[in-house]
Amino acid sequence: MSTFFHRSYQQKTVSKSLYLRLIKVYIMNHKPIEGFSKLPKQGKIDWLVNEYLEGNQEYQNILKQYWNEDADLQKLHEEFSENTISNFYMPYGIAPNFLIDGKLLALPMAVEESSVVAAASKAAKFWIDKGGFKTTIINTEKLGHTHFMFSVEPHKLLHFFNFSLKKKLLESTEEITANMRKRGGGILNISLVDKTAEMPNYYQLKASFDTVDSMGANFINSCLEQFGKTLRQEVATSEDFTQEEKNSLQIVMNILSNFTPDCIVRAEVSCKMEDLKDDSGISPEEFAAKFKQAVTIAEIEPYRATTHNKGVMNGVDAVVIATGNDFRATEACAHAYAAKDGQYRSLTHCTTDNGVFRFWIDLPISVGVVGGLTNLHPLVKFSLALLGKPSAQELMSILAVSGLAQNFAALRSLVTTGIQKGHMKMHLLNILNQLGATEEEKQHFVTYFKDKTVSHHEVINEFNRMREK
Repeated sequence: MSTFFHRSYQQKTVSKSLYLRLIKVYIMNHKPIEGFSKLPKQGKIDWLVNEYLEGNQEYQNILKQYWNEDADLQKLHEEFSENTISNFYMPYGIAPNFLIDGKLLALPMAVEESSVVAAASKAAKFWIDKGGFKTTIINTEKLGHTHFMFSVEPHKLLHFFNFSLKKKLLESTEEITANMRKRGGGILNISLVDKTAEMPNYYQLKASFDTVDSMGANFINSCLEQFGKTLRQEVATSEDFTQEEKNSLQIVMNILSNFTPDCIVRAEVSCKMEDLKDDSGISPEEFAAKFKQAVTIAEIEPYRATTHNKGVMNGVDAVVIATGNDFRATEACAHAYAAKDGQYRSLTHCTTDNGVFRFWIDLPISVGVVGGLTNLHPLVKFSLALLGKPSAQELMSILAVSGLAQNFAALRSLVTTGIQKGHMKMHLLNILNQLGATEEEKQHFVTYFKDKTVSHHEVINEFNRMREK
């Protein structure tokens, strides 16, 4: 109903004042609900359908057709999150032929976008006989901060930190870090950061961590919360500060940072220029020159860099999701890193010096292979087994390679045939499904467009022509 009001307003069939009154009446017909989270699943569904969907049983059926027939498995999925009423499926595909550091892998990819898996697979096949992908773990340091306000001279606080507080912070977290230290990780360093030039009385305790094979969010946050408590206790009992200064201390928050510029991996491909020869119709030298130009444009032009990096993350996120990691965190970190020097730039880079084509990415990424969904989701278990049960560092490498491969495939299309030729062929089945095509009709269209560029307009024309016969 609200959509009808909005469309009527856009089409100028109702005045703005009438539109606002109608919307107000519509909103008033709905009431806030108390205790929604306490309702059983069916109760939640009944309320939603009756309150917002006019009691239409079709919507109940849609939700229920995506429930798993295995009740225990369905319950497992429901407990991943809150107020769960159904499952939202995504295609789970495989991109084979990835030669990464001498290992031949098939990458699991959970993604709904057409051509992502196909493009990654095509790039993997292109590089398999040219040495494959090489990776280097540059660092694995993760960060977190205790943010606090303290009306005290910076030199006074720094003396207190160096000669008293830092040691106490480490001692106070020994119990929390015991298991992590046994696995080879723990707190790497703690420093005091003076931010008073940017905000009065603002300081940070900046801590770096090695969380080994876990992403480490809960571990890091537990350490930081203890830092906040210890800071408060140590300031309260210190003789370095006046009572007025002690009273000014305010712990604002203790939280990890998803920006991890020192948890970073490099993935690259390289070959002699002449080895770039393919069936695109242009010479290897011309291809390399145009490819490098495309990368350089993304390095200097934010409008292009945004789409360029989105393509990188198509490859990264698909494997991140398939392995049960946090794609929102990887996205936020990658884009922050792309803007680290004050302008948003390409995550990938290219050189063509001395007759050698080289293409690489430096990707900051924090992931885990233990904890979280990795121990719970059956498909995550499958994904990690498929990848040979990688360590967190090995998974970092795989993710960087997936992003680089996706970007290579996209740029290769852009500077040769154009992006639509390949993408629209992958999108063809989506268009046909929207039109309600039969399996026989789908086969006809695959053959029909084998040597033609797919367009939405042309698909509809051919579809109507077939149906009119």
